[in-house]
Amino acid sequence: MGRWAWIGRRVVRQVWFRAALISLFGVGLAVVAAFVGPLLPADMHGQLGQDAVGTILQIMASSMLAVTTFSLTAMVSAYGSATQLATPRATQLLIGDPTSQNALSTFLGAFVFSVVGIIGLQSSAYGDSGRVVLFSGTVLIVAVVVVTLLRWIGHITGFGRMGDVIDRVEDAAVAAMQAFAADPRLGGRPAVAVSAGAKPVFAKATGYVTHIDVASLGVRAEQHGLVVHVAALPGTLVHPTRPLLYVEGDLGEEGGTLATTLAKAFAIERHRRFEQDPRLGLVALSEIASRALAPATNDPGTAIEVLNALLRVLLHLPPDEPEGEELAGRPPVRVPRPTLDDMLTDAFRPLIREGMAEIEVTIRLAKTLRALRAARPYAAPSIARIVERLDRAAREQITDAADLADYEAAQR
Repeated sequence: MGRWAWIGRRVVRQVWFRAALISLFGVGLAVVAAFVGPLLPADMHGQLGQDAVGTILQIMASSMLAVTTFSLTAMVSAYGSATQLATPRATQLLIGDPTSQNALSTFLGAFVFSVVGIIGLQSSAYGDSGRVVLFSGTVLIVAVVVVTLLRWIGHITGFGRMGDVIDRVEDAAVAAMQAFAADPRLGGRPAVAVSAGAKPVFAKATGYVTHIDVASLGVRAEQHGLVVHVAALPGTLVHPTRPLLYVEGDLGEEGGTLATTLAKAFAIERHRRFEQDPRLGLVALSEIASRALAPATNDPGTAIEVLNALLRVLLHLPPDEPEGEELAGRPPVRVPRPTLDDMLTDAFRPLIREGMAEIEVTIRLAKTLRALRAARPYAAPSIARIVERLDRAAREQITDAADLADYEAAQR
């Protein structure tokens, strides 16, 4: 995905975008009523009470302001609950929830429509025909608000709860893992050893790489006869002394300008994002399980739910080097990729550290690894290393003979 397409996608997902769009629609509907009314045939002019439309708009304005405030409070409360009970990494998924965004935007748009309509009525901008059109628009807005409110009531009962957060993180992790499996190199070529004469290009900001526009890097590399080696994948913390990439070839007299252009292909933000970072979903799920297993929480059931989610995510893992990878037509941009060891460590290390005190979690972890090894034989060496770590930790901490026998049975 190109940089501008990625930025556009991010903008569309913001809460303010939908709210502004629907509010503009409400303003437009109220303004259009004043201009469309005089164009209607004379026999379509309805006999509405002088204050009928105004009364309805006043009721809608006061009620929609209250509902908007309540909805915003409920959303913020759900964000705080997810941060405390699950993981702060899930907050960005709750903020991007389309149902809550649509509800908040609809209520705000109805409020704005009501206020503009009241202003138009008080300023005598509507005649008899204009009030008919405004009344029709009000009925339409009321119907939309009722449908949205019913959906919002059903949605808010589970919004931000533990099960909802786990499902959202799992869905984001699956989407990122599927995109990673489809193209582990982000459109580039497999990484090779960087030559000793390659020139590093550094970041000017400190933060996490959240997106790499490999296509843009490829265009610049082909134009100047360069080979680009990406050194910082999405999810990597970079700073002014850590290279983003290495360049083989002559940068020319304007080397500084070209290096700056190449560095702009990397989006650097303060927080990690799920889209191009398949490891973040695994980290977030393992954080939820680790917090659930803390002594203050002691919720092994949530940890088991997370293990089930991790299994569903990891079933999308591609091999370390896909056979027959198509390289024809790809730009001269060498992109590394996270290894299976990296991903399995992200997923299971916190559970091995925190979960040995709960025999149910230990047994489910052993069964999860066994199922993953059976479904993805090419990951067997990496899984074996995780199993070895699990077995060592389990035998050190399980003191009950019956629990140890149950664990050994699960391993077999």
